[in-house]
Amino acid sequence: MNADGKKNNRVSATQVDVEAVAVANGDPAAHSSNGNSGKVKKLAIAKSDSKITAEDLARINTQKGLRALLQAKDIKIKDVLTDLQYEEELENLQVELVKLQRWVQEKGMRIAILLEGRDAAGKGGTIRRFTEHLNPRSMRVVALPKPTQQETGQWYFQRYTLQLPNAGEIVFFDRSWYNRAVVEPVNGFCTKLEYQRFIQQVPEFEHMLYEDGVIIIKFWFSISKDEQKKRFESRHTNPLKQWKLSPIDDQAQALWREYTSHKEEMFSRTHMSYSPWIVVRANDKRMARLESIRYVLSLLDYGGKADASVRLFPDPNIVSRYHRKSGNID
Repeated sequence: MNADGKKNNRVSATQVDVEAVAVANGDPAAHSSNGNSGKVKKLAIAKSDSKITAEDLARINTQKGLRALLQAKDIKIKDVLTDLQYEEELENLQVELVKLQRWVQEKGMRIAILLEGRDAAGKGGTIRRFTEHLNPRSMRVVALPKPTQQETGQWYFQRYTLQLPNAGEIVFFDRSWYNRAVVEPVNGFCTKLEYQRFIQQVPEFEHMLYEDGVIIIKFWFSISKDEQKKRFESRHTNPLKQWKLSPIDDQAQALWREYTSHKEEMFSRTHMSYSPWIVVRANDKRMARLESIRYVLSLLDYGGKADASVRLFPDPNIVSRYHRKSGNID
């Protein structure tokens, strides 16, 4: 009502004809329920006092304008540029992975890529970046659950042999037969005899695969104890990451030294010229992903490699072959 007691028909908001849009889209429920089919309800949306003109947009779309906008929003320019550079590098490397996969299909190659490391080392995230744009018909990701009762009575390698790559295929193992080298003995999931038998057999097993033409790439993702703790805390607080939690996560920090001891013995006894261990310093997830992809691309002479628009050789400060005298962060 106005000062004279009369109804004020003027509104201080933009009137949006919601029902008219619904009727135009064929929604019968949009008609007024009071029988006046000619009338439609109107929804008021408050106006903004700020207006952006074409001149404003042109002014923002300059170096100074963008800098001022980022500073006003408390966004660090360096962080934005780092994000953009990472995404650009990743996309260019993924283009090369598509070329690689096409070459693998044409040549009938068989490639097994093993990703090992402590819990929360970034293995799964790296696999997702590897496979994001690959053809799923000639690529698989293998992440086997704990052995069934039937599988526990089989030769240890038997269930893994069923997952080996076919001709023209790349297979990523999110943990592999090397569970028995570190995770199982540390957590008491195998006997000392089973462990010793595995350590003796695995070089022979991998040599047979090598002689048969299977290319084996073995990554160990290395993280510090503090970084692992931080990632575990993130999993507990982030509901989108809680599916990653496992019962052995709670013991990983307490058993850090035991993991280290078994990891070092695994390196010492299973690092062979035909299937060497490649250590990835993975405290920085993004760098670990990019450089591990580069390593795979640098290793294989696929078609179109010479035309790559991105660096293909990995940073030796992040990715390197295992050496007994080299230091590891974990």
